[in-house]
Amino acid sequence: MQFTYYGHSAFLIEISGKKLLFDPFISHNPLATGIDVNKIEADYILISHGHGDHIGDAVSIAKRTGASCIACAEIAGWLQKQGVEKTWPMNHGGPISFDFGTVRGVNAIHSSSLPDGTYAGNPLGFVISTNQGNFYFAGDTALTMDMQLIPWWASLNFSILPIGGNFTMDVTDAIKASDFVQCNTVIGVHYDTFGFIKIDHAKALTDFNAAGKKLVLPKVGETILL
Repeated sequence: MQFTYYGHSAFLIEISGKKLLFDPFISHNPLATGIDVNKIEADYILISHGHGDHIGDAVSIAKRTGASCIACAEIAGWLQKQGVEKTWPMNHGGPISFDFGTVRGVNAIHSSSLPDGTYAGNPLGFVISTNQGNFYFAGDTALTMDMQLIPWWASLNFSILPIGGNFTMDVTDAIKASDFVQCNTVIGVHYDTFGFIKIDHAKALTDFNAAGKKLVLPKVGETILL
């Protein structure tokens, strides 16, 4: 799998020739000024919750690319009202099959409303299972005991966890989350974008290493193989 980081919690994963874009917030991210959002291609856009720093560019990218947006039912309905033609409504529950693999919506402890104040349903995390490997994107969440269920559904190759604190888990909680999901390779997201979530990179890397885990902090625009 190929992982491209666009800053904050926005990233693209290529699986079996399909491009999965997650939580696209790029054009208004001060750390992503080097990214041309109009050049990003996507077959699917997965949205964890309705906050502007996760859904900001979803409508424009979906309209331009024809991507199908996967999100909770309330967000999917809102996207349709914005003119997005292809949506897949979901919620917490059993896995949904797509041409790249399956998507399971899992619990995330956070809030969720859309940029215009519309109710955005339940925030979600996603467990993605494919023939090239499995991964977990936690979305915006606090540490929750529900994460201990995830190894029952999938053996993970890597996890994408928020580490910035204040609004989500911090580094210490993300280390515990990696215990819960039984995955020692973590890609950190949701940090540094705003003053509230700035982190000490060296300390974060050291803390993960001391726990026998690997923390990956890609640069904005960087592509890595997983």
